[in-house]
Amino acid sequence: MAEQAVVPNVEIRTAVRKLGLGAIIGIIFFSVSGGPYGLEDVVGSAGAGMAILLIIITPLIYSLPIALMVAELATMMPVSGGYYQWVKEGLGPFWGFQAGWWAWVASWFDLAIYPVLFVEFMSYFFPELQEVTYDIGPVTLSLKWLVGVVFVWLLAGMNMLGSNIVGDSSKIFLVIVLLPFVLVVIVGLFRMKFSPFEPFTAEGLSPAAAFGAGLFVIMWNYAGWDGLSTVAGDIDNPRKNYPKALAISIPMITAIYLIPTLVALAVVGTADVEWTAGAFTLVAEGVGGRWLAIIMSIGAVVSAIGLFSAWLLSYSRIPFALSSDGYLPKALSWSHPTRQTPVRSIIVAATICSLVTLLPFEQLAALSVLVGGCVIMLEFLTLIVMRRRYPDLPRPFKVPGGPLIPYVLIALPATVISIAVWFTVQESGFVAGVGYAVAGLLSGVLAYFVLRSRKERSGIDKRVNFETGELLG
Repeated sequence: MAEQAVVPNVEIRTAVRKLGLGAIIGIIFFSVSGGPYGLEDVVGSAGAGMAILLIIITPLIYSLPIALMVAELATMMPVSGGYYQWVKEGLGPFWGFQAGWWAWVASWFDLAIYPVLFVEFMSYFFPELQEVTYDIGPVTLSLKWLVGVVFVWLLAGMNMLGSNIVGDSSKIFLVIVLLPFVLVVIVGLFRMKFSPFEPFTAEGLSPAAAFGAGLFVIMWNYAGWDGLSTVAGDIDNPRKNYPKALAISIPMITAIYLIPTLVALAVVGTADVEWTAGAFTLVAEGVGGRWLAIIMSIGAVVSAIGLFSAWLLSYSRIPFALSSDGYLPKALSWSHPTRQTPVRSIIVAATICSLVTLLPFEQLAALSVLVGGCVIMLEFLTLIVMRRRYPDLPRPFKVPGGPLIPYVLIALPATVISIAVWFTVQESGFVAGVGYAVAGLLSGVLAYFVLRSRKERSGIDKRVNFETGELLG
């Protein structure tokens, strides 16, 4: 009976304590980065020099345009539900639903990456995680999958405690994650003996092929600038703090990627280290010995925890918003009466994630980037439409430049995504490369026409109040 008395909505609420600038930066750091962990595969697949080039140019041609677009839309419409509400307001209910549904589909793949990484990193301390299996009747379960599932549900429980818990923990996690890389850089500066740009490309690859080989992974390492928008209602003064946090985070994350990678390559090179997930632990051992490798491994484990926690915070608000708008069952829009967390949406996200963790890391990253990239394209189109439809609306932050700037901004990430898709199809074929992602995108069209009648029966029609930044209706 208590649940029936709660009116579902996605309006901004008065939280016990909202997210300040430091917490926002911490969550953005873990929504986008989580540290250089994950960059190893770029070096291994593309080559040392190409990896460095990708680390430098990707924020300029991919991250910066997205962050500028997000800053303008987020300060213009700082509403809970974020990009789902932006696209719905700018492009209409069909495309708004696609943005929300596609982001939800992307979350199935993206969230599942972090339990996989957590187990990989924990294997440094417990190698048996990669080997032990259990036969339960006709089913064989691996220990690494079981550990991944425990990881998912423990952090789901933490998310249920409130966004301020995630924000506070992100600041602590950030320090723990960065500490081993600071030590590697300090010690490694006195032990450099290789060129960090050699080999420029991986063996047997042309520069173009090497660029394509590393592109999807580097895009995944630089994706997520719009993630925090879904919890705008939990941010203190989002019209001021969100763009400020983005402005700080882009150069910070680029430097966090670039400097340790340069030093690591200069100290250990590529011949004696297999540059794949976990390579930074071997680098740390080569730089400072086992004590530094242990610290690096602890940082890697904490990175996976912080990444999953930050993304679960963001993604769990998507089914919550779709439910509050009348598309999904009303039960998903129920939130805890005191902590104001969408408990049931978190449970749904954790359940799906527990199943999808069975897929390999590379496939999860590619699916996440491609489906999420389509959401980004809808956000850019929303920016263009809102500029033309409402030119006089107050914009606390406006992307500088003339009227053609939004078109330039959308062209850059669209080109990057297209190149990544082309190389992936060339390497893996259509089905393995992008087929599953295309199926996920098409599911949004089907779901809209199936669920539209539920939406119409609900009578809910929420619109953005541009003056207050709230949802009305």
